[in-house]
Amino acid sequence: MADTHAIFLLPADRPRLSRLIAFALGAATTLAFAPFGWSLLAPLLILPLLYICLTVAPRDAAGHAFWFGFGLFLTGTHWIYISVHVYGNAALWIALLLMLGLALLMAAIVALGGWLISRLSQGEPWLLLLVGPAAWVFAEWVRGWILTGFPWMALGYGQIDTPLAGWSPVLGVYGVSFMLLLSTSAVLATSMASNGRERVAGLAALILPWLVGGLLTLVDWTEPDGRPLKATILQAGVSQDKKWDRDQLLPIMEFYRGATANAADSDIVLWPEVAIPAVDDQVESFIARVESDARSRGQTVLFGILERSFERSEEGRIYNSVMLVGGDERQSYRKRHLVPFGEYFPVPAAVREWMKMQNLPYADLAKGEPVQPLLTAANGTRFGVAICYEDAYGSEQLYALPDAGILINVSNDAWFGDSIAPHQHLEIARMRSLEFGRPALRSTNTGISAFIAADGGLVQAGRQFEQELITGNLQPRRGMTPYASSGNWPVIGLCMAILGLFWIRNRASL
Repeated sequence: MADTHAIFLLPADRPRLSRLIAFALGAATTLAFAPFGWSLLAPLLILPLLYICLTVAPRDAAGHAFWFGFGLFLTGTHWIYISVHVYGNAALWIALLLMLGLALLMAAIVALGGWLISRLSQGEPWLLLLVGPAAWVFAEWVRGWILTGFPWMALGYGQIDTPLAGWSPVLGVYGVSFMLLLSTSAVLATSMASNGRERVAGLAALILPWLVGGLLTLVDWTEPDGRPLKATILQAGVSQDKKWDRDQLLPIMEFYRGATANAADSDIVLWPEVAIPAVDDQVESFIARVESDARSRGQTVLFGILERSFERSEEGRIYNSVMLVGGDERQSYRKRHLVPFGEYFPVPAAVREWMKMQNLPYADLAKGEPVQPLLTAANGTRFGVAICYEDAYGSEQLYALPDAGILINVSNDAWFGDSIAPHQHLEIARMRSLEFGRPALRSTNTGISAFIAADGGLVQAGRQFEQELITGNLQPRRGMTPYASSGNWPVIGLCMAILGLFWIRNRASL
């Protein structure tokens, strides 16, 4: 070790400085995601962390991974402060507590990945080649469901415009993350190889994920179904601080009805999440007029609204819904995956009462059924619907396939202001289209509304914070991608098998 460069000894000699560097690397990794799109930064910035995990004790590896994760989520999800404090009217300390608490929790899960990498690779670069991607992806997957889940910032999303994205229809976003970590781990295996044969094998592991991924982008996993449809996306551009002002209700309704009339030749018109800031029974006459207009034009209109239902409660339960009108009868999809501390509050009654006294939101929305009938257009086209950040949970939407020919995502990203969150959300929606082999219509209150192709490509996108009417053609598709058929289980099963085998091997060697 006498000729080892001092920088490689930092984790042991200067652990505080080393962890600060890990924090900076994690923070910079945010640049690999939208809106920056510096995708190739991800492997470059993760490489030092993998080296640390390979060369230090498990506890130290977990510490470095924690600080990397804290930097990643602090910079990548700082917009939570905007939604909670600026638009949610919560006290500054509450917003900071929630923002930091989420970042710390997510960082702890990244730390678990770092600990597993160190414990199971045992300082062997060739073991890292399998353990590295398996442990990292396992940690990403755990983040996606623990405490209702927060799958934001999975590394695969940042690769939507690289050859690695070709793995998405086969293995999903976690498969893209796996291939990224496999290739990155191969850099260390190759550089630390002891002979030419090992170097050739390492180079193969480095190059093949990109090469095969590029070839997979040439495969058309689904096929057109019927004729293209003319569709229009509407966006009112009303900021969150004005949306629920009672004086805005009439102008908002007039905008959406008038803009829909201007798109009279469109087969489908899509409005955003809770486009009309009211409960449906409060604006029934308006909905009836929109429904009558749609039927007279042979048009299908989908819009977000709060829906009151007395099916299971005499007092009525309120759902965040997408309603479809224009067919023989009204249809609705009810949001299934609610946002904690946004749409429901997992707190004791005493805390809820305190929130009420502080003039903070405290009432829960009702949760839709896990499997619901698909919304169906007048011409028979079926839609797979996701409201807001539901589209970050790809496996939860698989029930809509293969019947759905088009994906629908409505959102109200006005909650995040002029931050990076709406761009990240659009990137996630693009990944869902690529995984499922389906085009998507995405309408948001202030942007970014967009037409997304079945290969995840961005066809058209509207401006943020402006009134928009975006019209284009959309081709419904049929068929199943490998991912749509099997979900996350092939790649997660592979990760669990690798970790299980190496755990048994590790225990046997003690």
